[in-house]
This record gives sequence, structure tokens and C-alpha cells, in this order.
Amino acid sequence: MKIGELAKATDCEVETIRYYEREGLLAAPPRSESGYRQYAQREVEQLNFIRHCRSLDMPLADIKRLAACAGDAVASCGEVDALVDAHIARVRSKLASLRALEAQLVRLRAQCGSATPRAACRIVASLQKAAHDEACACHPARARQSPDGFRIRHRGGTQLVAAAQPQP
Repeated sequence: MKIGELAKATDCEVETIRYYEREGLLAAPPRSESGYRQYAQREVEQLNFIRHCRSLDMPLADIKRLAACAGDAVASCGEVDALVDAHIARVRSKLASLRALEAQLVRLRAQCGSATPRAACRIVASLQKAAHDEACACHPARARQSPDGFRIRHRGGTQLVAAAQPQP
């Protein structure tokens, strides 16, 4: 089958299939005399495997390793277990970040009622405070002093130590 037929059979975009080939997730298929890629059922299965892993938000590097493990009938599951455990840890970390983001947005939303005139909107005012490195509703401890006297600014949950003079 040609690449368009493979795309239709797997509900995958042609460019995505080509991308997976470039990244080494799919082996480059043989070509017909006229230069068209020729795919078989094996590639349908490989592509479905990749797509299923992607639906679990697995990184491409992990999918490559999983595919290699799937092709090795005598290897133990240890590497597979480690890959999935690492992915679970990444998912848990993302969940924690999303919960923190949700809490920030809830604090921000609590600043204003929908009946408030736009010019007096406390959400916009809070966002503008943040633009000036001031504490805001979603980052109440936005600016503070470090132990050495330098100002610490919070951006996206990380701390950046300003290279300016110590604050009095």
C-alpha cells in the first residue's frame, strides 16, 4: 500500500508518517520502481503501536526503546518497567504543576465579579501588578529578599535571582 493508504488505514497524517520515518520510529519502507513508498501490514501495526504510545503522551525516545523491547522476545521486562515508571513520574509531576496552576487561576478569578466595570477589573489590575514584578493574586509572594539581600523574582514557579544591587 502507498503512504496515503497507510495514512487512511491508521487515521494518521501523511506528514506524521514521514516524520516518524525520519525519527527512526518507522523503518524506511521499500520503494516501487516509480519511487513510491510501499507499506505492508507490518507498518500498519508499527504505526498503530506508535500512535497508541503517543496517546499515552509517551516521548518519542521512549517509544523507540519500547518498540525495540517489543522486538526482543528474550529480554526481560525490566527496561519496559523502568520506562513506564519514569513516564508515570513525569505525569505525576505535570499533575502537580497543573494543580498549582489551577490554584493560581482560582485565586486570580476570585479577584473580580463579572458585574464589575472593565476599567475596574481586579483581574486585569492583578495581572498588571505582575508585569511590574509586584505581588499579585496568583503570585502573592512574587517579590521577596534572598538571604544575601538580593531580590528574588518568581516567574512561572521558578526563582530567578536578580543581578541588581541588594535591596535595603
